[in-house]
Amino acid sequence: MTSRFDSATLDAYSQDAARYSQEWLDQPPPNDLYALLETHLVPQGKTAEIGCGNGRDAAWLAAQDYDVTGFDAAEGLLAEARRLHPQITFREASLPSLEAIDETFDNVVCETVIMHLPAEAIPLAVDNLRRILRPNGVLYLSWRVTEGEDKRQPDGRLYTAFDPKLVVDALVDCAILLFEDVMSESSGKRICRVIASKNAGGI
Repeated sequence: MTSRFDSATLDAYSQDAARYSQEWLDQPPPNDLYALLETHLVPQGKTAEIGCGNGRDAAWLAAQDYDVTGFDAAEGLLAEARRLHPQITFREASLPSLEAIDETFDNVVCETVIMHLPAEAIPLAVDNLRRILRPNGVLYLSWRVTEGEDKRQPDGRLYTAFDPKLVVDALVDCAILLFEDVMSESSGKRICRVIASKNAGGI
């Protein structure tokens, strides 16, 4: 099992961070995402956003009084996030291992990131998202859906095709609060979303 993020994807995001950042800023705001977060997250809780990109969603969380830290594996995107949102803390951490994170959080948000991992690494990624979540904490996890076979974009980014059961089965000791397969209001792409609460006895 691989314990590293897909290197070609990471290179693409890091080397062309400014362009990706502007593309995300030009999209409509993800109000559907924000409504779900408002409904399900622990209010004003200590929150980790994993795969924060340019910090757009971390900034929204901070504006709602969440104590948020953004994490990303791409140095270029972290530079964009720090430039755009200097009041927020952004740190390096990479799925699937998240080995740079040794603290725990009331909320963990991971928006459309895990589809960049090889399928065999996804259960490990979910395990580590659970690891950094406190008992009774809430995990929001989504991914862009790719049907059939894995695909790579011309710039090298990997989009893995996998059964959602791979994620759901890894959410041991968690209660599934929501599962949906929808079109994102922001990107216009098909995504799956899972929201889960970690049982008090979970590890």
